[in-house]
Amino acid sequence: MQQCTIKVMYDLNRTIAAGLFEGLTYPWEALPKIKDYILTLGPTLDPEKFEKRGEDIWVAKSAKVAASACLNGPLIIDEEAEIRHCAFVRGSAIVGKGSVVGNSTELKNVVLFDSVQVPHYNYVGDSILGYKSHMGAGSITSNVKSDKTLVVVKDGTEEIATGFKKFGAMLGDHVEVGCNSVLNPGTVICPDSNIYPLSMVRGVVPAKSIYKKKGEIVAKD
Repeated sequence: MQQCTIKVMYDLNRTIAAGLFEGLTYPWEALPKIKDYILTLGPTLDPEKFEKRGEDIWVAKSAKVAASACLNGPLIIDEEAEIRHCAFVRGSAIVGKGSVVGNSTELKNVVLFDSVQVPHYNYVGDSILGYKSHMGAGSITSNVKSDKTLVVVKDGTEEIATGFKKFGAMLGDHVEVGCNSVLNPGTVICPDSNIYPLSMVRGVVPAKSIYKKKGEIVAKD
């Protein structure tokens, strides 16, 4: 599963959380480490650029946070990010520089790289979203299997047992997810790929491809 490795999926220069991925091979290996990483990184942030709001919450002074947004720590909101009306951050979240978390969007145990957009009615849990990835209105990451068994990442005949009960989706850099799509537990969408609206996705979607429906994935021109 070389295409699912961190070095292929992400530009680590595009996140404040680059250190989180040190020594790891696959991005989902970072999921249980997000909380402690925030608690370690937060106190080291430049007080000229960041302010501490409540317990274990660090917000860049240049970020815009709506008064109606609900923020729970541990949490880091990087510079120029925007947290809009009624966004709900449950905790263990890193919101990248210039990212947008929109109306009624919920985040939980996630890393959003820089310039990520989850702007309209999205649920993003136990997931990592790469640089300039975008989730269309109503699209969500489903992070627990209906039978509550542990998540396995599947790429054709290749399988990796993660050992995780909760695992949403890994989106590479420049991924576009169409409106009202569901990314099932263990989904990995490799960089520069597009997901059609109303899709139900599971498994690995190769880089530079278009997911039209199950069994129909085509290469971009």
